[in-house]
Amino acid sequence: MRDLFRGKLVRLTWEEPDARAKIEVQWQRDTEFHRLADSDPARMESEKKLKEWFEKQSENGFKPERYSFSVRTLEEDKHIGFFVLWLDLIHNEAWVGIGIGDRDFWGRGYGTEMMKLCLQYAFTELNVHRVSLGLHEYNPRALRSYEKAGFRLEGRTRKDLTREGRRYDSLWLGILREEWMQMQNGDQP
Repeated sequence: MRDLFRGKLVRLTWEEPDARAKIEVQWQRDTEFHRLADSDPARMESEKKLKEWFEKQSENGFKPERYSFSVRTLEEDKHIGFFVLWLDLIHNEAWVGIGIGDRDFWGRGYGTEMMKLCLQYAFTELNVHRVSLGLHEYNPRALRSYEKAGFRLEGRTRKDLTREGRRYDSLWLGILREEWMQMQNGDQP
């Protein structure tokens, strides 16, 4: 059996709210990271406010429709990112949000491996039928990473986002369990 929480470059973890807030407040203040990861306007959050939000999430306990992981490198044991899966329990599908906050780890294969671990967890542990995600067309590095993990472009919402006075498309990608299973067997879907 594969280790669900460990790849070749990273491992999945759970961080204490204070440690998580301390690092993630730095990422949220990086406007490029924020704009790549979110369509909301960039804003500043305090470490205290983030910690309170993470504590509230912990206090609310386990929810079968939300799975959140922090990600650390194997080599340096450095907290570099996160991913969250939101489950639709009726239709047996999930949406994923993923981010690498530490720029030193952008474009080096960490995101692809994070997504592969995310998909492994979604399909083998949560038994979902499909995983979907959205991204902005101005993030081609993420698009390449998601395609390496097996996602296919399923649609686009034209010119629905404005950044610095210019309109951009949103892209919608998905992967089905059977496509992921084919990739595990060495086949391309």
